[in-house]
Amino acid sequence: MRKFTIDRFEEDKAVLECENGDMITLDRSVLPKNVNEGDVLHFEEGSYFLNAEETEKRKQRIRSLMDSLFE
Repeated sequence: MRKFTIDRFEEDKAVLECENGDMITLDRSVLPKNVNEGDVLHFEEGSYFLNAEETEKRKQRIRSLMDSLFE
């Protein structure tokens, strides 16, 4: 299983960051319909799946870092 984060969308393409820092570009149509920039995806058995739990943990870490910067 590989883990990716959606970096951005460019028209019908999605740019994903791999866990090793590499960037890949895919057709947006191969991703689940309900994904957004910043979401964490897992790739298993030829398909991409949203990992809502990991996405929420990531968002909480980012919020915590931002809060510490603005205290």
